[in-house]
Amino acid sequence: MTLQPPPSPITRLTEKKRPAVRYAIRILILFCVLLVAAQGWSAWSARDSRLAENASATSNMAGALAAQAESTVRIVDTVLAGVVERVEHDGIASAASDRLNSHMRNMVKEVKELHGLFVYGADGSWLASSLERPVVGNNIDRDYFQHHLRNPSRDVYIGKPIRSRSTGIWVLPVSRRIDRPDGSFGGVALGTIQIAFFANLYESFDVGREGVVLLARDDGTLIYRRPFSEQQIGIDVSNGPIFQSIRSSGPVGTAILRSNIDGVVRLYGYRRLDNLPLVVATAQSKKEILAEWRQSTLLLSAATLLVVLLLAGVGARLVRQIIIRDELETELRLAKKNLQERNQELTVLAINDGLTGIANRRHFEEALRLELKRARRTGAPLSLVLLDIDFFKKYNDRYGHVAGDDCLRQVAAALRATLVRPTDLAARYGGEEFAMILPATGQVGARYVAERLRLAILDLNIAHADNPHGIATISAGVSTFHGAPGEDDDPDAFVRQADALLYRAKAQGRNRVCSDLDNTDQAPAPPLAM
Repeated sequence: MTLQPPPSPITRLTEKKRPAVRYAIRILILFCVLLVAAQGWSAWSARDSRLAENASATSNMAGALAAQAESTVRIVDTVLAGVVERVEHDGIASAASDRLNSHMRNMVKEVKELHGLFVYGADGSWLASSLERPVVGNNIDRDYFQHHLRNPSRDVYIGKPIRSRSTGIWVLPVSRRIDRPDGSFGGVALGTIQIAFFANLYESFDVGREGVVLLARDDGTLIYRRPFSEQQIGIDVSNGPIFQSIRSSGPVGTAILRSNIDGVVRLYGYRRLDNLPLVVATAQSKKEILAEWRQSTLLLSAATLLVVLLLAGVGARLVRQIIIRDELETELRLAKKNLQERNQELTVLAINDGLTGIANRRHFEEALRLELKRARRTGAPLSLVLLDIDFFKKYNDRYGHVAGDDCLRQVAAALRATLVRPTDLAARYGGEEFAMILPATGQVGARYVAERLRLAILDLNIAHADNPHGIATISAGVSTFHGAPGEDDDPDAFVRQADALLYRAKAQGRNRVCSDLDNTDQAPAPPLAM
């Protein structure tokens, strides 16, 4: 019998390692499966959350649109009620007719919702109107006239949209019945609302590029649909998805529906008005709603796939059991390098403004403190320029915050281009306010730099309808520290002094620079006109 040598320690360790490797592979596979499942569940939950948030927003918007539609009709109805009372009380004799015509013209001028006011006799003839010229005609064939002729109700009636015989434009008729003293039918008082009024009103709502805003009678007659097309006015949409949803789910709700008109799938919020025969709906394209989610999901899925591949690579390395210690050390060195790089990036982020890329307020305050100490020590002048964009809040209100951010970036770029010395510092002080620190720069030089920046902003020609100049402008205050004995070198006091000069520039009409020179006999000429 041949004796076998005892297994070496390496062999024994290898035998013990193999089960551990198999366990590690199984755990890695299980972890990858769980990671993919968790990512899928997270993505689907985010999708549902996105749709739920937009459903709530769409429902709220539909409520706002319904309130506006009801308010518009109620305003017109209030005017109509006054006209009916005048006709029934004063009659339509010559003197009363003149007063009534004048009253109706005044109402149309004062009430922006109104397009026209008219009074028709029991035979449909024109008795009075808000038109400047008399019109001879007969409206007995109109739907609203026939409604009041057959129906003794005194309630307001919203007719089907029609093309006006007096102006030729599409209008929504709102009418009331006029009774004679004995209660018999005496005619109709009509107020009209331009369909274009609803178009202008609803264009202000952001529903996306493929979004829809819809106003219809509760019988399915379409009054207005955004995107607007005259060919769609008056068509029957009662068999469309919105009215089917109202019939099945109630007068108020949200639903994902496919449009019969253009085939686009949208998230709709709809509402049938309680006291008026109107239906309002608004919708956003499902594709647009989920666009951001889809992009983030693709990125996260790619990241998850990358993680899975990395884990598979680690498993392969475990199976091979080759130079694990060396590879770990290499990975640690790489991690340390990456951490150092990240720390450097974080350092840059800590001193720079994320939107404009120039120095942030924290960096500005630290630099100002150091420069004041240097100016005190060397006796060299130090100038500070504080500036902000004129009427910037109105700019944001009119053009939106995305355009406002772009405006801030353009101003920051001009500010950076104006400073040519490496020792100068451009910073975003806060909101629309910026600052420049100009070491070794006196009053005249600092004012020249500020004026050059002001002209550079004018050259950008950024449209600003709420600025008297029609474009974006800046106001600036320039203060200079001379380092003289007894002069206050407190940074806060220095900033307050420049800020006071900035507000003086605003008080003097904006689009100008005010500096310490304005308090001396050396004050330069006023800023150049545009």
